[in-house]
Amino acid sequence: VQLQASGGGLVQPGESLRLSCAASGSIFGIHNMAWYRQAPGNERELVARLTSGGYTNYADSVKGRFTISRGNPMTTWYLQMNSLKPEDTAVYYCNADLRVATSGSYRFLNFWGQGTLVTVSS
Repeated sequence: VQLQASGGGLVQPGESLRLSCAASGSIFGIHNMAWYRQAPGNERELVARLTSGGYTNYADSVKGRFTISRGNPMTTWYLQMNSLKPEDTAVYYCNADLRVATSGSYRFLNFWGQGTLVTVSS
């Protein structure tokens, strides 16, 4: 079971990017799909979260510019980032609670993707 993040790159201020995260492996449920980011010298911070019930929450710094959504198949989710700013530059990580089979039972475990670099610069 793993998460694979993709879609990062170099863009100019004001442009857009869409990040993707795909969960793969034997997964029996998924909760709390999220994106975090970590800029050099900073702690990792929550950017956006989407619960299985459809509730979303965003960091104040990205409200109105970023949108988290679920894809098809349901084990994928996205982060649409519009009006990007230089301060959005960071490594972006996807994260989720995945229901997996372990030790003869099912349980939710938290997983991280490997990170994708977003650089916003003119």
